Amino acid sequence: MTTRSVTPGRLLLAAAAAIVVVALVLQLGHRSHAGVVADPVRTPGVVNPNVTQENIRSTICKRGWTATVRPPVDYTNALKRRQMRAYGETGPLSAYQEDHLISLELGGDPTDPRNLWPEPYPRASAVDQIENELNAKVCGGSLSLRDAQDQEGAMKHRDG
Repeated sequence: MTTRSVTPGRLLLAAAAAIVVVALVLQLGHRSHAGVVADPVRTPGVVNPNVTQENIRSTICKRGWTATVRPPVDYTNALKRRQMRAYGETGPLSAYQEDHLISLELGGDPTDPRNLWPEPYPRASAVDQIENELNAKVCGGSLSLRDAQDQEGAMKHRDG
C-alpha cells in the first residue's frame, strides 16, 4: 500500500474546485432569489392615459379604484403562460404573479402586454409593498405621479 503526500499543487486544485462549486451554488441561489428582471424591450411599461397628476384624487388615490380597472384572471393567466415562455421561465404558474411594470396603484395600463410580465414569488409580494408606499407618497403630495412611475419602472428593470 502506498501513501500519497498532499502537495501544494493538489491543495491548490482542491481549493479551486471548492471555489467553483461555491460560486455555482451562489449563482443558482441568486437566480431563484432575484427572480425575473423585467425586460425593457418586452416590458417597457405603459401608463393608463386615464390617470393624470390632475385626477389622482378620483383615480389612484380613491380607495378601491384599482379593483375597477384590474384585468380578469383569465386574461392575466393566459398572458402569463405566453410571457413565461418568452422569458424562459418553466416553473408553475402559481409561482408567479403577472405583475404590472407600472402598477395600477401608480396609473399603469391594466391590460397592455407591454406593461405586464411574470414576476416570481416571493419577490412579487415584496414589490407590492413598495408599490403601496409609492402610492402613499404620490397621494400624500411628497412625490409626483411621473417620478413614482419612473422609480417603479427603473426598480423592476433593475431588480425585478
